[in-house]
Amino acid sequence: MKLVKSLLLGSAAGLIAVGGAQAADLPVKAKAVEYVKICSLYGAGFYYIPGTDTCIKLGGYVRADLVLGGAGDYGFNQSSASANGGSNNRLTNYYYTRARMDFNVDTRTATEYGVVRTYADMIFSYDTGNVTGSAPSAFTAGGATLGLYHAFIQFAGFTFGRTVSIFDAPWQSYPAGGPDTIPGGSNHVTGINQVAYTADFGQGITGSLALENPDTQSNGNGNLFNLSGAATPAFLTGAYGGNGWGGTRSPDIVGAIRVDQAWGLAQFSVAAHDLHPGYYGTTEPTGHPSDKWGWAVQGALSIKNIPTGAGDSINLQAVYTDGMSRENFQVLFPQTFFMYSGTGVAGAYQSVGFAAVTDGVFSAAGGGIETTKSWGFRGGFTHNWNPYWVSAIYGGYGGVSYTTNAKTAICATFNATFAGSAATATCNPDFNFGVIGVNTVWTPVKNLAFTADLSYSRLDQKYSGTITGPNTAIATAAKPAATYELKDQNSLTLLLRAQRTF
Repeated sequence: MKLVKSLLLGSAAGLIAVGGAQAADLPVKAKAVEYVKICSLYGAGFYYIPGTDTCIKLGGYVRADLVLGGAGDYGFNQSSASANGGSNNRLTNYYYTRARMDFNVDTRTATEYGVVRTYADMIFSYDTGNVTGSAPSAFTAGGATLGLYHAFIQFAGFTFGRTVSIFDAPWQSYPAGGPDTIPGGSNHVTGINQVAYTADFGQGITGSLALENPDTQSNGNGNLFNLSGAATPAFLTGAYGGNGWGGTRSPDIVGAIRVDQAWGLAQFSVAAHDLHPGYYGTTEPTGHPSDKWGWAVQGALSIKNIPTGAGDSINLQAVYTDGMSRENFQVLFPQTFFMYSGTGVAGAYQSVGFAAVTDGVFSAAGGGIETTKSWGFRGGFTHNWNPYWVSAIYGGYGGVSYTTNAKTAICATFNATFAGSAATATCNPDFNFGVIGVNTVWTPVKNLAFTADLSYSRLDQKYSGTITGPNTAIATAAKPAATYELKDQNSLTLLLRAQRTF
């Protein structure tokens, strides 16, 4: 019996051991795979982030630009910021290229307070280089740049972060396409830091109020010239003085009312802007002008479904500013610019036109800020020939007016700079600027577009006569000291673009 019992116990122990070994070798049951699910709550392209109730959409575009006749960021020849773009000589780029990728991320989550949304839009660009001087010239090679156009959170009607201004029309400064230099309204397409609240009154009617930080926008503030800081050779480039801005004291205060319905859109915007200067001189004891508030008003109108065809539209807007010129000559427009061309005046070497966009000016004489006034309008008509071809015509015109005191102070520098020319030249820093253009877009397949856009620009300056003197020399542009005719200037620019949106 003992032998039988031992055999049974041994067999049981062996079976248990074998069973344990087999159990250990069995694969662990895998967790259920969470497949990405389509989120239909917010339109096409959204998906649920696995394991969450948040929907996400990724998008963007890849773009290639070729600009002929311009030397800036789809700009125009007058732009001094494009490094000899206005020189019109062997230092000027007569064509310009850019490769760009845009990548955006949109997330949305439904809550008891409504939808919580985050959005970010990042830009990666590679641009053509420029010649930046003469004798010897220095070539700045093209390079990659990174931009952040949008980065905001929306919650219960509030917007926190960086996005376009509520002052802008929905089309920014592109009523039917066109360059970045169309005057006649604001354009914060590259984003501005802000806190905003939008109330929805129903029937497509909304009202918005925002506090915006203009110094977070590229070239957000217009020039605030301290005329005592004028560098005489720079006067011909539009630099009438040194920029006299102090630190920020108040954000811009912006409000807008919009009606957006099936027939189109109407919007009225207002804005207030604190001009906070630094000092008359370089140190605190020199004193400073008092702050002064600038302001701007803008109206925009869009008419859809017009009789010319399905999808056709007309976009119009007009603006008036006092001490807030960047809401007319928008932030992508150069703040100072010049252009040289030929002349018919006997004895003159060439002609030149120059101008400056300013919010105001002051001088070391102890006076206050003289705010600059401006006005402008723009518009565009878009026609759809068929699903593959779209054409448009657009235009804009704007003017800048300085006060009598500002003109007196600016012209004192002009007369001192070009001594001996006063008898043959008239000083007036006011100017008008206009752009008109046409474009055609071919979309052979969905989300792939090829664009040709031709624009004509004209600077109507109020300086006249001729100037002569050593201060007419601009070394970086290879311009000699000579006699120059003060003359209106024109330019023609062609943009060719290929863009794939995803």
